[in-house]
Amino acid sequence: MARVSSKNQVTLPVEAMRAAGLHAGDEVTVRPIGDGEVVVVARGSRVRRHAGIAAGIYREGELERLRDEWER
Repeated sequence: MARVSSKNQVTLPVEAMRAAGLHAGDEVTVRPIGDGEVVVVARGSRVRRHAGIAAGIYREGELERLRDEWER
């Protein structure tokens, strides 16, 4: 169990870090969400954070076919 130190510091458990994809040196934002609750969110580029979000929506080769229809 993590504890808040006298300097308001918390050491995140390694299992939580790995599951969240966080690494030493990553910048994070800490936001309160309720009584006694906070959320730790990795700060990174918006592109990297959203990359792959639409995976599986299009069938293989479908985007390339659609792009070929565009005027160039």
